[in-house]
Amino acid sequence: MSQGADAAPPKRPRNAAATRDAILRSAVIAFTKHGYDGVGVREIAQSAGVTAMLVNRYFGSKEQLFAEAVDVALEPRTVLSDCPETLSRDIAARLVERTAPESEHLDPFLLMLRSAANPRAAEVLRSGIERHAGRYLSDLLEGPDADERAMLAHSLIAGFWLMRKMIGSTALVQADPGGLARRLQELLDVVVGAPAGPV
Repeated sequence: MSQGADAAPPKRPRNAAATRDAILRSAVIAFTKHGYDGVGVREIAQSAGVTAMLVNRYFGSKEQLFAEAVDVALEPRTVLSDCPETLSRDIAARLVERTAPESEHLDPFLLMLRSAANPRAAEVLRSGIERHAGRYLSDLLEGPDADERAMLAHSLIAGFWLMRKMIGSTALVQADPGGLARRLQELLDVVVGAPAGPV
C-alpha cells in the first residue's frame, strides 16, 4: 500500500559521529574567533546546525567542549620540526614564514590568546599544550630538563608570534626574513640545547 501524498517523509537516521564532528569543528572556529568567554553553547550549536541540548548530550558542558576543541586545535604541528639535528633552524624558518604580514593567522595561537584570560580556560590550555606540543618537543630533546627546555622554546615561539604577527612590531615586521630567522635560530639553539656538564 502506497503512502498518501500528505504522509511525512521518513526521518533520516542521525549520524552520531558526523554530528559530533560538526559540533567540534564549529567549536574550534568559534573559540578561535571569540575566545572561551566570547561565545556560548547556543551559538556553537546553531553554527553546527544542532540544538544546544544536543551539544550538551555529546560533550556534557561548555568546558568539556572547549577541552576537546583545544585538543583538536593543538594536535597539528604548525611550526615544529621532526628532525632533532635541524630543529632550531626549521622552527625559526617556519615561524618567520608563518608570521609574515601577508601570512594567515595561526589559529592555535589565536585560540590561546583569546581564551587565556579565563582562569579555567587557561588550565585547559596549559594541559593541552603540555600534552601535545610540549610533549612532542620534549621527546625530541636530549639531555636533562627536557620539559623545561621545551616550554622555554614554546615561550619564545609564542612571544615572537605575538610581537611580530599580532602586535606588528615595526622592527620585526621590517627585518630581513633571512637574518631574522638566523637570529631566532641562535636563540632557539640556546634554549633547546642540552645543558653543558659541570666544569
